[in-house]
Amino acid sequence: MLNPAPPAPSVLVVVNDPDSGVGRVGPRLRALGLRLAPVAGDGVPEHPGGHAGVLLLGGGFMPDADARAPWLPRERRLAEAALAGGVPLLGVCLGGQLLALVAGGTVTADHGRPERGLVGIRRRPESVGDPLLGPLPETFPALENHRDAVTVLPPGAVHLAASEDCPVQAFRVGPRAWGLQFHPEAGAERMRRWDPARVAADGYDLAALLAAAERDEAAAASAGRSLTDAFAGVVREYAEGR
Repeated sequence: MLNPAPPAPSVLVVVNDPDSGVGRVGPRLRALGLRLAPVAGDGVPEHPGGHAGVLLLGGGFMPDADARAPWLPRERRLAEAALAGGVPLLGVCLGGQLLALVAGGTVTADHGRPERGLVGIRRRPESVGDPLLGPLPETFPALENHRDAVTVLPPGAVHLAASEDCPVQAFRVGPRAWGLQFHPEAGAERMRRWDPARVAADGYDLAALLAAAERDEAAAASAGRSLTDAFAGVVREYAEGR
């Protein structure tokens, strides 16, 4: 009798805001043979458990806004446990800021000019050879929607990418934990849910942002797919080595 095939490696997905879901990253991870285990609110654990990867998604608040989001202390401990155990972790926007905070960096509220819409991301020389950022084009577009920013990187972190208005767009802590300010999971369709008045208050025109995002959607999707594929590879390698 043949032994049953082992279950596919799973990625724990922390959903910090219902409007900030896995987007196009989710179907791509599943297509690459991974299972997704979404959690939110009281369901956020303090340890990765048997999961082979952790994905921390975005949200419109600071990573220590515990009164607003009371699960954040558990999410920070989850990130700490993933770092300590070498479990692959990808933090997006709020998730990346939370990684920076727990690793000893600084996140500052309402810092600099808010970034809205599709933004040009530039890889830094340190990204050469990085498993996630290394395969991406030297410059690529990605969706942004933030006012807060990582202003001091954690000790020992590798600074991987920047944009014109936000110096810290991507970084790595240790061998398998990445923080992103940009959104590889989100496309132009997400912008259709934005409030035009709030966007205008930040000095942008939503219709113009949407037109630009739709024009460069293919390039943004390609970069997001490349990054997702690379993260899936790290997760599978980790799972096979356990």
